Amino acid sequence: MTTTLVNSDLEAAYAEAAERFVSANPKSRTIQEQAEQAMPGGNTRTVLHYHPFPLRFARGEGCRLWDADGHELVDFLGEYTAGLYGHSEPVIRDAIKQAADDGWVLGGPNLLEARLAQAVVDRFPAIERVRFTNSGTEANMMAIAAARAFTGRDKVMVFRGAYHGGVLYFSGSPLNAPFDYVMGDYNDAEGAAALIRQQGDSLACVLVEPMSGSGGCIPGSEAFLEALRGATEATGALLIFDEVMTSRLSGEGLHGLLGIRPDLVTLGKYLGGGLSFGAFGGRADILARFDPRRPDAWPHAGTFNNNVFTMSAGLAGLTQLYTPDRAVMLNAAGDSLRGRLNDAITRRGLPMIVTGRGSMMAVHSGATAPNSPPESGKRSRKLIDLMHLDLIAAGIYTARRGMAVLSLPMGAAEFDRFSAAFEEFLDARRPVIEAAGREVA
Repeated sequence: MTTTLVNSDLEAAYAEAAERFVSANPKSRTIQEQAEQAMPGGNTRTVLHYHPFPLRFARGEGCRLWDADGHELVDFLGEYTAGLYGHSEPVIRDAIKQAADDGWVLGGPNLLEARLAQAVVDRFPAIERVRFTNSGTEANMMAIAAARAFTGRDKVMVFRGAYHGGVLYFSGSPLNAPFDYVMGDYNDAEGAAALIRQQGDSLACVLVEPMSGSGGCIPGSEAFLEALRGATEATGALLIFDEVMTSRLSGEGLHGLLGIRPDLVTLGKYLGGGLSFGAFGGRADILARFDPRRPDAWPHAGTFNNNVFTMSAGLAGLTQLYTPDRAVMLNAAGDSLRGRLNDAITRRGLPMIVTGRGSMMAVHSGATAPNSPPESGKRSRKLIDLMHLDLIAAGIYTARRGMAVLSLPMGAAEFDRFSAAFEEFLDARRPVIEAAGREVA
């Protein structure tokens, strides 16, 4: 591989990798072209699109995927953290089958939703009461709406480059929900606290991921997160932790691991057992306003909020599979793998770095870790695009943006394979990695 690849410059290297990808995946290409006749760009979920075209998957088993052209890949994308249980976990399958056997769209409270709610309340320290939605986007929208209603204030503070759902992009989208936003800088403790104080009694809430997931697996420093907690308490604004991704990072969520107690927490991804899911919860006095027995109750609708498939799969996963002990083990494995990848980079003296925490990580160009999503976004995307195609050629499927996520079916063999493929990329692409790193410096 190292003697045949083009590395004269990054554009040439990428062009060669893209040509190789196209040649290897004719069926995916044909399906893409067919899909374009019914969907704009052949796509119904933006993040799944990449150049030259996305692989089309035929099936999955354990932590492996098979695409339309018959290639087997180890799945390190993990459905952007939703695929914690893999693609064929028997406990999840049995739970879905049981729900199907008992009938669906029942049109009333069922026997499962309260049990899943209790499991969530028992697991996450800041969640005293919880309500279900159908996605993380919905969960964050409802949390913001609840914070504005509870405080009687309008403004919502978010951070540049953040992502909190399909209508909550903060890196430039004309489709965002029309709240009155105040923009801070991620990991700027002093600046964020000052901005909160400046807004005073006009600020309803601060919405933040304790580790920026889509922004590059960039951990929020404890000083930054504690500054948000202190400033919001002082001004009466609510602190919302978006843990749609990060709740998997310990047996009690990332807020529990850090010992920081937000007012509201949003959840999603894996907690539905691999099915559509979202939830928002937190302080009992806030959630009590949704109690439909109250004459002044806030309404919260959603036909499928308590659908039996998600309730059954989510309950089975959280209580039988992803126990607190399993969470500790999986995240320790992730820390070990991330360290292994960074060691491989260091041994070669290359300007790259793998950031993250536990079972979530992301690769960046440059020798130092970015401190915020905008800082990450200024670094070479083309190099990460090249890595994505090279890893696919080696049988490893990651996110286009350089994110990799662990799942429970993985073990030493999968970690070894990922590490070997990554090291091959480092060796084969040394000239373009070095050139991209110089741009960061």
